[in-house]
Amino acid sequence: ALAGQRVLAVSAGGAHSLAITADGSVWSWGVGASGKLGHGDEQRQLLPKKIEAFADQRVVAVSAGNFHSLALTADGALWSWGFGGSGKLGHGDQEDQLLPKK
Repeated sequence: ALAGQRVLAVSAGGAHSLAITADGSVWSWGVGASGKLGHGDEQRQLLPKKIEAFADQRVVAVSAGNFHSLALTADGALWSWGFGGSGKLGHGDQEDQLLPKK
């Protein structure tokens, strides 16, 4: 899935991984529990899949936690998704996010 793409950065979580490609896209794969892959569902991805929520964004950094993911876009916005327990996503609640949210 990443064939022909130039990967600039990667991050490995407990059971999922994230990659940023040269065009600023984010790709994720692995276990999708709690939406931590950012595709709007909880499906497992056996191959890297582009996170479409960032189609109009340029992502400059990512971090994969055990149950959630973070991304920083070129405009300085912080995005988070996945397991929201203990408020770890920073949205003021404990809700899981299946898609990246500012």
